[in-house]
Parts: sequence; C-alpha cells; structure tokens
Amino acid sequence: MLYVWSSILIVLNAGWLLLVLFGLPGNWLMVLSTCLFAWWQWDQRVFSGWTLVAITALALLGELIEFLAGMLGARGSGASWRASIAAVFGAILGAVLGTFVIPVPLLGAVIGASIGAGLAVWATEAARGEAAEHSLRRGVGAGVGQFFGTAGKIMLGLVIWLVIAIAAFWP
Repeated sequence: MLYVWSSILIVLNAGWLLLVLFGLPGNWLMVLSTCLFAWWQWDQRVFSGWTLVAITALALLGELIEFLAGMLGARGSGASWRASIAAVFGAILGAVLGTFVIPVPLLGAVIGASIGAGLAVWATEAARGEAAEHSLRRGVGAGVGQFFGTAGKIMLGLVIWLVIAIAAFWP
C-alpha cells in the first residue's frame, strides 16, 4: 500500500510543478506535500531528514533565482521599484492569459508571463512620463529577466520532483 501512496504523491507533485508555470508556488507545494507525507509515514522511513532538507534548499534556491533574474532584468535596464513590483503582477496575469492565447502547451504560460512582466513595466514607466524608448527597453529587460527566472525555477522544480520520485521508491 505504501507504493500506492507514494505514486499518488508523485502524481500530485507533478501537478504542483505545473503551477510554477503560472507564477504560483508549486515548488513549495511539492515540499509541503512531501513533508506531510514523510510525517504521516514516518515509521516507514520513506524520506530521510536529509532529503527533506535538500528539497527545501532547492525550493529556496528556485525562489532566489526567480527573484534575482526578474529583478536584475528590470532593474538592470533602469526600471523603477514601482515598475518592478508591477512586473510581478503582470507576469501572473500574463501567465494565465498566455495559457489560453498562446496554444503551445506549457510554453504559452512562460511566454505569457514574460510578455506580461514586460508590458507591466513598459506601462508603468510610460505612465511616469519616461521616454518611449526608455520605457520599451526597461519592459524588454523585465520580460527577458522574467523568462530566465521562470525557466530556472522550473528546472529546479524538476530536480525537486526527481529527488522526491527517486527517494520515494529507493529502498
């Protein structure tokens, strides 16, 4: 029966991983689900404490990469703090819309998030009265940063998922 529950955990975590594409905390939901499963089945010793520490550290690293890439993309191109905050909301909205507007599975959400972040920065900077070419450059910087940040976080999410999947069935 333990293998059935472990299989359910792996499938659930795959669903959580998909949420990362939409700017949602899928990596943290994988960590939480796995920690709860480990606590529930602690007498079975499915996951070691080191495994739980490792996936938590990977989730933290994913957040750091996403934050730094998005922030460096926006700030590196000269965007204001207000525009950098707008980029976060633009990325979430863009990811949701990109899923439906760009019919490429999974990639539509990532592209949508990048476009959404870029448009949010561009609009915020333009509303502040910045010159069109400066606003556009800052929007592109935010979009590129968002793309690489999301890609890095997804890659680490895949590593988290693999660590959990291997540890769940490793004797």
